[in-house]
This record gives sequence, structure tokens and C-alpha cells, in this order.
Amino acid sequence: MIREQERRTASGLLMLGVFLIIMAVSIAGLVRAARAGDVFVAVLSAVVIVATILGLAGLFTVAPNQGQVLQLFGAYRGTAREEGLRWANPFFTKKRISLRVRNFESAHLKVNDTDGNPIEIAAIVVWRVMDTAEAVFEVDDYEHYVKVQTESAVRNLATHYPYDAHLEGHLSLRGSTDEVAKRLKSEIQDRLAKAGVEVSEARISHLAYA
Repeated sequence: MIREQERRTASGLLMLGVFLIIMAVSIAGLVRAARAGDVFVAVLSAVVIVATILGLAGLFTVAPNQGQVLQLFGAYRGTAREEGLRWANPFFTKKRISLRVRNFESAHLKVNDTDGNPIEIAAIVVWRVMDTAEAVFEVDDYEHYVKVQTESAVRNLATHYPYDAHLEGHLSLRGSTDEVAKRLKSEIQDRLAKAGVEVSEARISHLAYA
């Protein structure tokens, strides 16, 4: 299993200033060499200009509560989390991952409760990505994975409780909201852990006889 590794990156403003200075000097050198007919200096200046343009491609931004997953020719090289304009190897490919808290509400699912009664049930899950490497490399599409696994957990939960309790003290979907919510959260978290997702809250949002 691939775990997130924080990647230290250079200040983008600093590198931008350095590249602009190098670019200005190289252009001036190219102009002087062209006027003087110095082929070697002209070629060297042109090469430096091309290398500087390539170096500028390493600039990227990281917004608050965001991570940039860095890869080099398919190999994971870490995640940049420092905010602002940053610079890294221009050959790195970058994938932006939001670390913000998100809400997901499942569809109204038709399922039978533990007594065999047909019911409609839906849930709201509050979640966020905690490990960007797992979210990118352990599952194909972590947002779709959250949706599918949440709905699967809701279906499974409904089959373990009756809609209403027939005996005092027994748990039910309608009467034991806190206990049911805790079990739902635990089951969804177990399913989403491999995708680097943390569930902060889960609760039933809709419950009715079908």
C-alpha cells in the first residue's frame, strides 16, 4: 500500500525571480553575440534560454486545503502541501487533490429491513481525503468509491435492524438514531480507509416504508 510522503518544494517566487534574471542575462548575451558574430556564445545563450523556459514549467500553485501529488515517469515522488506558488522538477506530473471537507448524500435506496419489510433509506456522509497517495493510487476514482461504498454500507445496515422496535430496549432504525449513526459511520470508515478517506460524520437522512 502506498502511503503519502510530504514533498518539500522550493519557493515559486524565489525561483521565478532567478529564472527571470537568467532569462534577461541570456537574451542580452544572445544579442551581443549575434552582433559580434560569436557563434559559441550565441548557441550557449540560446541553450540557456531554452533551459530557463523548461525550468519555468516547474512552477505550480497549491491552494489552502489542497495537495499536489507529484509523479516522475509514473513513480510517486511525494505530495506538496505547502500553500502558495511553489517550484519542483519540471518533469514532475502533478495531480491536484482537494483536502476540504465534503458532503455526500446517497440516493433513496429500497431495501428490506431485518424483518423483511421493504423500506426506503438514505444517508448523509461528511468526509475528507487524509492520505492523497492512497486516494490516487489505491482506488481508481476515490469520489466514485466513496459513493459506491457508502450506499453499500447503508444497504447492509438496513438489513441488521428493524424499522421499528417490537420490544422495549431493542434497537431500530427509527428509534435508535444515535446508535445506528455510530455503526453506520464505523462501517463506512472501514470501507473507505484504503482510499485514504476519513469519515467525520454519517447519519440517516431519509427513512420510510417503501
